[in-house]
Amino acid sequence: MFTSFEESKQDRVTLQGVDHQALSLLLDYVYTSEVQVTEENVQMLLPAANLLQLTDVRDACCDFLQAQLHPTNCLGIRAFADLHSCLDLLSNAETYIEQHFPEVVECEEFLTLSHQQVSKLISSDHLTVPTEEKVFECVISWVQHDLENRRQYLAILMEHVRLPLMSQDYLVQRVEEEPLLKSDLQCKDYIIEALKYHLLKGDTKTCFKTPRTKPRQPVGLPKVLLVVGGQAPKAIRSVECYDFKEEKWYQVAEMPSRRCRAGLAVISGKVYAVGGFNGSLRVRTVDLYDPVQDQWSTCTSMGARRSTLGVAVLGNCIYAVGGFDGSTGLNTAEKFDPRTQEWTVIASMSTRRSSVGVGVVNGLLFAVGGYDGASRQCLSSVECYNPETDTWTPVSNMCSRRSGAGVGVLEGILYAVGGHDGPLVRKSVEAYDSETGSWSSVTDMALCRRNAGVIAMNGLLYVVGGDDGSCNLASVEVYNPKTDTWAMLPSCMGIGRSYAGVAIIDKPI
Repeated sequence: MFTSFEESKQDRVTLQGVDHQALSLLLDYVYTSEVQVTEENVQMLLPAANLLQLTDVRDACCDFLQAQLHPTNCLGIRAFADLHSCLDLLSNAETYIEQHFPEVVECEEFLTLSHQQVSKLISSDHLTVPTEEKVFECVISWVQHDLENRRQYLAILMEHVRLPLMSQDYLVQRVEEEPLLKSDLQCKDYIIEALKYHLLKGDTKTCFKTPRTKPRQPVGLPKVLLVVGGQAPKAIRSVECYDFKEEKWYQVAEMPSRRCRAGLAVISGKVYAVGGFNGSLRVRTVDLYDPVQDQWSTCTSMGARRSTLGVAVLGNCIYAVGGFDGSTGLNTAEKFDPRTQEWTVIASMSTRRSSVGVGVVNGLLFAVGGYDGASRQCLSSVECYNPETDTWTPVSNMCSRRSGAGVGVLEGILYAVGGHDGPLVRKSVEAYDSETGSWSSVTDMALCRRNAGVIAMNGLLYVVGGDDGSCNLASVEVYNPKTDTWAMLPSCMGIGRSYAGVAIIDKPI
């Protein structure tokens, strides 16, 4: 430009479309090979780096934006990537949008999309949605946001909503009664098609194929195993993740305060660490982890202090069961509704249970074993909570007394893993079949473990850490029910932990 082109004859050259601050940063980069990409400068830096063909800076900007992807901004980042032909960022943003669709459509950005953009998004086979109802609801919300101008696009959008895959009740009670659809003949045809599909049986249903009868096939997010806090040997703040694909552990954001003997629950991708022990006090507090932001915040506290409690999710609510408040074992329980952000007391168990394990099978919550402070003994008894009747019912006792047992559920079978009976730490494992109402033994673990974290994923049961009666364990054992065998995970946690909370979450992109 300055030696051969037309500009070489000019006293002053105007660089079109380059922000002066961005040019200053890029000049510094040319001489120092360093540039700091920030939220404030990335949107001016990327176009300038693109224009001036500084590909390393452009790639650094794209990496920065990819790390910032969130349901509230991903549509804007996608549009920005498209505008500047950043193909990798564009592809990653589109994948993120599809995988976080339910959260994305709740954000303001979604309502600003054009009808072509909405149509392209909801026609994707790869949308991750709990039910097709969510797609229908977002179309109605988008149209109603500017009813006068958007009503004309309703049929175009409804063509991509897979009405036949909805429940018949929802179709009849919600979709058919929607006033917007009643006045549109094309939409009525889609409703008739869906109702006809529900009337068909067997092979005739299989042969009835339209673009709307094809189930969506979301590309699942890769999963990671999250291990939160624990004793090592005192209460710790440390949180680490295991990447199943890479077979590696890595650290993520620490908890705001030390916490062990807590319970973990996951709802809508957020992780709740409930109750526990901070090294000096049993607590009622709840910390909330957002994996996308890699940040912790506080949440509404429980009514009671609970350490060594059982925590489970049932009907989109978190249940906190039993535990120890610092002076006595508890038979009480309470539940948290994330929508109202309130804890409410539910019926009490028949027995005080600290160091209790809990699991959910067929809509019922099972409280397994534990320690009854009143009789000073480890328990083999199990009781079951029905949320519809708010009642606890005893079920068959385990074969062995187990306090501090880990509990996990695989394909409708509830497993009680390890635990102890007084000084005896167990490596034995037993399984409860709710259909037969009976417990049976399965193969022992390789190591004795109590106070381990237990979680199920992809047909396997993961038993994380714990202690063997003399020291904390960093290893993880994996049970395969099809072969009735145990194997060790190829790598151990960074530290041995007992009383840690465990959860499976989507790997943040």
